[in-house]
Amino acid sequence: MSETMQTWPRAVDDALQVAGGGSPRLRPVNVLVVIPTYNERPNIERMLREVRRNVASCGILVVDDGSPDGTADLVEVLAPEIGELHVLRRARKSGLGSAYRDGFQWGIAHGYDAFVEIDADFSHDPASLPTLIAAAQQGADVVIGSRYVVGGEIPDWSWHRKLLSWGGNRYASAMLGLKVKDSTAGFRVYRASLLEAIDYRTVQADGYGFQIEMTYRSRRVGAVIQEVPISFVDRELGESKMSGSIISEALRLVTKWGAERLVGRGWDPAPGATRG
Repeated sequence: MSETMQTWPRAVDDALQVAGGGSPRLRPVNVLVVIPTYNERPNIERMLREVRRNVASCGILVVDDGSPDGTADLVEVLAPEIGELHVLRRARKSGLGSAYRDGFQWGIAHGYDAFVEIDADFSHDPASLPTLIAAAQQGADVVIGSRYVVGGEIPDWSWHRKLLSWGGNRYASAMLGLKVKDSTAGFRVYRASLLEAIDYRTVQADGYGFQIEMTYRSRRVGAVIQEVPISFVDRELGESKMSGSIISEALRLVTKWGAERLVGRGWDPAPGATRG
């Protein structure tokens, strides 16, 4: 790791004081921000600059699914200026869950020990990165940027869309014993030790289902899960990747996992697998 990656920006130090009060309980982490992309050329340059502005000392990995619009090419042009910026090119569009699994694998192989999930379309505000990273440095194994804890918000959604999302999260939490208010949230930080404990490579779901499955497995191994409030907004540029099939997949999988849990056949960690 480069020497600069060992130094935390002042924004993170300030966030630690706000989140914990007094002297924080430090657990140093080398952070990799993982950004899946497919046709995100209108957003990616501004996103990369905002990530770097808010977190001066982190790696950034763009996992691009063969974007026809040249997203990956633009990232490579920007890499020398942004610094610690890498591209993982994939041949075709293969899904959000698959992109994060490949990103985690790349990051672990390159020595990172904490991973941020963030969308490229600015539905997740990079200004919240210091607060999420600070919570991980304080000791959380999973940090969820939550829309449904006090202080979280979704300012642009209609009431019925909010109700559908809130209800889906309540259903998932009740069925799987998650004790989490926003299990479908995609703005997160994971510690590498936890990813290994939950065997992230075998997580099969995509979209909302991926986030729920990762939360479920994390809870099963006794991870420290912390939710911090964020504001979630819809993308301004480009096309949404969300579809009805992704929502249907999540509901189907939650029902399946919940039924298996009730009869004692839910996912279990390998013997000795605990959070690190």
